[in-house]
Amino acid sequence: METLRTIIRYLTKPLDFAMKYFKLIVLLLIIALFWGSGNETQNSQANLAKLYLRGPIFQSDDFREQIERIKSHPNIKGALLIIDSPGGAVGPSIEIANLVKELRDVMPVIAHVEGVMASGGYYGGMYSDKIIANRGAIIGSIGVVIEGFNIKPLLDKIGIGSQTLQEGEYKRIGTPLRTWKENEKKFLQNFLEEQYKMFVNDVIQARSLSNNDPKVFADGKIFSAQTALKLGLIDAIGSQNQAIKELSEIAQVSKPIWLEKSKTQEWLDRLSHTSLTLLSNFFRENIR
Repeated sequence: METLRTIIRYLTKPLDFAMKYFKLIVLLLIIALFWGSGNETQNSQANLAKLYLRGPIFQSDDFREQIERIKSHPNIKGALLIIDSPGGAVGPSIEIANLVKELRDVMPVIAHVEGVMASGGYYGGMYSDKIIANRGAIIGSIGVVIEGFNIKPLLDKIGIGSQTLQEGEYKRIGTPLRTWKENEKKFLQNFLEEQYKMFVNDVIQARSLSNNDPKVFADGKIFSAQTALKLGLIDAIGSQNQAIKELSEIAQVSKPIWLEKSKTQEWLDRLSHTSLTLLSNFFRENIR
């Protein structure tokens, strides 16, 4: 019975959060829309743009919108890609990598690693013309993983059983309702190996690595900026100001004028950040 109460408590926490902070989130949204109305005009003098790859990667739509906005501005001569991402889903990470590659074909792209450029975050930024990392940055984690849960013992304890109809031997592969079968594990391992080889080969090609032994740079380890530089995963260690200077020189811009976000976008970004912070704090305080 205590287990059941625990499950119910976990399930009701998101509702408690929504009720507690709903008014604040709505107020911020109204302010964002009101403040941003009439402020959508772009700076016609802008010659450089900042592009952000931050947080876990679950989709590429927001990044694509950033790219399209930069491309639509006739005077932009270069882009600074600011990275602080631990990675995420394979598909969106590859899509972001392709978008960076396409942008690099029309203007110089210099990446600066603020904090983390790992896994899909590394995939997303590796096609930049040059990668400059903060000296405290974390680089790497090149690899692929599939994780899952087996909650059958818990369901057995509280008296809940599953029932399924299926066509196709592997249709329930990865299910959390039972232990994975050996043939399913073998299939998933082969699938992972295929994805891993693609990742490794793309890194070797993008970075023109002289040492292409995956055991050296692609065994899932994270590296300091110093080690990443020795391995060829980045080009230099430096501040964002240094990355801006590098970009300005390559783009032949003597006085950088940045393409600013619209007021609406600024407020929506703040709203998103505030919501995620509140959610993180709420669960930290209430779920232990």
